[in-house]
Amino acid sequence: MKGFFTKLFKWIFKAVIFFIALSVFSVIVFRWVPVPFTPLMIIRNMEQWGKGEKAPFEHDWVSMKKISPNLGKAVIVSEDQKFMEHSGFDFEAIEKAFERNKKRKRIKGGSTISQQTAKNVFLWPQRSYVRKGFEVYFTFLIEVFWSKERILEVYLNSIEMGNGIYGAEAAAQHWFRKPAAKLTVYEAASIAAILPNPRKYRATRSSGYIENRKNWIMRQMNYFGPLNFD
Repeated sequence: MKGFFTKLFKWIFKAVIFFIALSVFSVIVFRWVPVPFTPLMIIRNMEQWGKGEKAPFEHDWVSMKKISPNLGKAVIVSEDQKFMEHSGFDFEAIEKAFERNKKRKRIKGGSTISQQTAKNVFLWPQRSYVRKGFEVYFTFLIEVFWSKERILEVYLNSIEMGNGIYGAEAAAQHWFRKPAAKLTVYEAASIAAILPNPRKYRATRSSGYIENRKNWIMRQMNYFGPLNFD
């Protein structure tokens, strides 16, 4: 029996070392290499195929230079206003979300852009303590190995911005028939406004709720100032 536990411990130890090495290697690679797809993209398509539905998929990676600064600013003010300051976690926002969720049945997170990027690129979307633990780990890694500009670039190229629409370029073409580099303040705010539920909301011909969010985001963009990574 003692031999069994010794072998089990060695196997677990080797598995942990292998996981750490592979995860660090992956994060370092994606510091420069575009992320071709994410687990969410695969899961969404499999879900729709399983239901016999059409599975739209639009994703076109572009560099940060080809994404309007308006969109970067819009998602920061709407999703994570302390993005440029924190080291991956906004503990004040997490605490507020925890207190708010105790009073509501619908759970709302306090995840930063860094956390969302880690989750989208490396993990699965379902909520669980295990996934949250891995999210913390990968958030720490990308904050160590990537710059803030790179984190935002990967985020803007990977997140869902409509039904089957992933990333800034696909979203700009889908919603406004133009490249991401030419998005106006209003158009950028329109895309950012639907991020809480991009398969439910529309960036164009929007509901009153989304129009109000657009206006709020544009006001916040005026207060935020220029987007500067230097």
